[in-house]
Amino acid sequence: MTSRGWGQLRSRKKTTSIFRSEVMSLVQLYIPSDVARYTVAQLGEMGLIQFRDLNQDVSAFQRSFVGDVRRFDEIERKLRYLQSKIVESDVDLYDFLDNDFISAARGPRDIDEMEEAINAHEGRVLRLAAAYKDMQLKHVELVENKHVLEEVSSLFTEITGRQSTAPTVHGSTSGPLDSVPLLGRTDTMASRRSIGSMDAARGELAFDAEIGGMSAGHDINIGFITGVISRDRISTLERVLWRSLRGNMFLNYVDIEEPISDPRHEEPIYKSAFIVFAHGETLRDRATKIAESLGATLYQVDPSAERRQEELIDTMSRLDDLRQILENNRVARINELTTVSEQINTWFTVVRKEKAVYHALNLFNYDSNRNCLIAEGWCATNDIPAIQSALHVATEDAGSNVPTVLQELRTTKEPPTFVRTNRFTEGFQNIVDAYGVPKAGEVNPGLFTVITFPFLFALMFGDLGHGFLMTLCAALLCYYEKRLAWMAKDESMRMFYSGRYIVLLMGIFSMFTGFLYNDIFSRAMSPFASGWRWPSDAGGEGVVVEATKLGHTYPVGIDPAWHHASNSLLFTNSYKMKMSIVLGVIHMTLGICLQVPNALHFKKRINIIHVFVPQIIFLFSIFGYLVFAIILKWSTDWYARDATGELTHISPPSLLNMLIYMFLRPGSVNESERMFSGQAFLQTLLLLTALACVPWMLLVKPLILRNEHRKIVSEGYGRISSHVRVSTEADGMAGAVVLSEQEEMQADDFDFAEIMINQSIHTIEFCLNSISNTASYLRLWALSLAHAQLSEVLWSMIFQPTLKMSGALQPVAIMFGFAVWFTLTFGILIGMEGLSAFLHALRLHWVEFNNKFYDGTGVKFEPFSFKAVLDEADEQ
Repeated sequence: MTSRGWGQLRSRKKTTSIFRSEVMSLVQLYIPSDVARYTVAQLGEMGLIQFRDLNQDVSAFQRSFVGDVRRFDEIERKLRYLQSKIVESDVDLYDFLDNDFISAARGPRDIDEMEEAINAHEGRVLRLAAAYKDMQLKHVELVENKHVLEEVSSLFTEITGRQSTAPTVHGSTSGPLDSVPLLGRTDTMASRRSIGSMDAARGELAFDAEIGGMSAGHDINIGFITGVISRDRISTLERVLWRSLRGNMFLNYVDIEEPISDPRHEEPIYKSAFIVFAHGETLRDRATKIAESLGATLYQVDPSAERRQEELIDTMSRLDDLRQILENNRVARINELTTVSEQINTWFTVVRKEKAVYHALNLFNYDSNRNCLIAEGWCATNDIPAIQSALHVATEDAGSNVPTVLQELRTTKEPPTFVRTNRFTEGFQNIVDAYGVPKAGEVNPGLFTVITFPFLFALMFGDLGHGFLMTLCAALLCYYEKRLAWMAKDESMRMFYSGRYIVLLMGIFSMFTGFLYNDIFSRAMSPFASGWRWPSDAGGEGVVVEATKLGHTYPVGIDPAWHHASNSLLFTNSYKMKMSIVLGVIHMTLGICLQVPNALHFKKRINIIHVFVPQIIFLFSIFGYLVFAIILKWSTDWYARDATGELTHISPPSLLNMLIYMFLRPGSVNESERMFSGQAFLQTLLLLTALACVPWMLLVKPLILRNEHRKIVSEGYGRISSHVRVSTEADGMAGAVVLSEQEEMQADDFDFAEIMINQSIHTIEFCLNSISNTASYLRLWALSLAHAQLSEVLWSMIFQPTLKMSGALQPVAIMFGFAVWFTLTFGILIGMEGLSAFLHALRLHWVEFNNKFYDGTGVKFEPFSFKAVLDEADEQ
């Protein structure tokens, strides 16, 4: 283990490149206890170190700072409660952040003051909410009692109205009951329902004219219970009472028109007020229990009309007072929550940062002898000077004179992979990471994906008009990316926002290939003079005419004359099919060639001679020859004539048949298929070369590795790997010591059979994939053809007919046709076809390109960063 100084670290700074991942260092920090929180907070702001867990054998509940974590968990719970109350009360939630407080070095006093403020606000909100709930319950009780009083008075008024002369009880007389509706109330009784017979009750007992309102000292053995019940249970109450009391009862109820808001339920409830007359105390008790079991709320109502009137007046007065108190409580609660809403985002940010700090501190070891924390972590070697600066700032913020010590450890452990990206390259790197994270030092396909991915997409999507629309949409996303940053938090829009630069390049490349294809919304362009000329007398309909070739060639792309030809599909099919094979072989060759820098970096030169060389020879012997034949066929004028007018060449040969018979009939070529002299010999030589490469790839590397292993064993050496660990135990030395452990690999770690099986699998896979992968690139031709034909169909069947119309409705038809054509073009050709081409380009990179050189078994570098912590919290 070595500890490098400040000047040495600066001299090791290397140029950052996306070609490979950053060079990583395992660093060790000795952090004084009084500086620990400031140090971790400063490192969290920078996001440069991925800490290792040095307490893996310790449970989460036994770590040193679990109490602090719980403390901030509780504070965060209180903030979530306050936030929920803010949302419930429709209070505006401010986006204000106190950057001075968030970014500053917060001491324990600042945290305590923030906690006290949060506790005070929560306490006031809790008290106001509890008081509001209690008053709401009282309000519900008073409202229900008011309805009960009104309905009972209405019922007594109705019963009294049916009697012409009120009977007397034991000679006592009284005036009519409620001859005037209570408080001027009128009731049409439209919603009143009753069950049972009140006449039977009257027959048994002599009622006073004011029912239930007997003189003092007189008793009648009939009474009633009143209350309210949920409207959907009133029918159940009717049936149960009728059966339980065997008809010895009279029930009357009326539906309360307005729903009653009960804080114990989320939704307002529709209720009914009821009254039950029963004969005898036993029946009344039984009716009371039945009503309460069904959720009814019972209220005591005085039999006297005068007392009921006084009670109703008192209830109405108390309701008015309670409404005013509820309003005052609501205003006070809104004022309190408004004050909280101005600071809650700042508090959330600080609390989450502080909790993350203590989670990180739980990963460290504590050295009791030196009163310091020992941390280990991975960081980019280029970032060590910045980390040193951050440690110095943290020491000053804490007001300590003891600095944090950083030293770099030598280790054989494989580091995490850190590819430094920016806004432009991030999307392309995500495509690579979705396949697999590169190993440390491995060639990163992301560099090449920046160009090859949009280019292969454009080959399938090539159209100048469609590419322009795609470029325009992506350019707007890039230009207003700060204003549209909200899209990154939306799950459905995040993919488009994060891939805005990918879409931009796909659109630009599509415009380029559309220019080469000479396609703009399936129409031809003529920026240059055509190399063909159509005859002036084209003849009538159905007459086939042939274009005359001029003395020059169209300079760039496909000649526009082919768009008007009946055999244009045959020409473009042949052109795009061969183009797909040529570009596919070039793409695969690039992937195979990238094995060389990987082998040089990992010091495995055997992979260059015995893996790369036979693979590239095998590929070029078959498909390199096919590319040569395609280019030769393109560059040969098969219809050229000599001075006598005879053809100088035979008819163009079929390259597919040539490749098939190269394997079926090696050494012979039909005269009609011959392209050049010596073709049969060259094909035989290439075929034998390809066959010789198979045992080369299969056997040579395993045999060389076995010989090297035998040589090492015979000389008495074993492979030694060492790594460094930290011991914090007090083993006779004061403080932590760094121990170096060596592990010698046993002789039986080398398994020749396993290596042989692995090499066999790779050899067979490469040989078979060379054929299947080459054929897979034909998707470039197939999707390009489908895109062009679908674009032609939309133009010729939807928009073009409106241009040929005549009459007054033509402008309307053109506008309608254009709207439909543009909608389908954007939705189908750009949306659906674009997604299809994207997925096919993704497959060509993952399967046909990456498997030639890319392992992708690395672990992504995930540094301790407050930004990542806050982003994760926002997503939740």
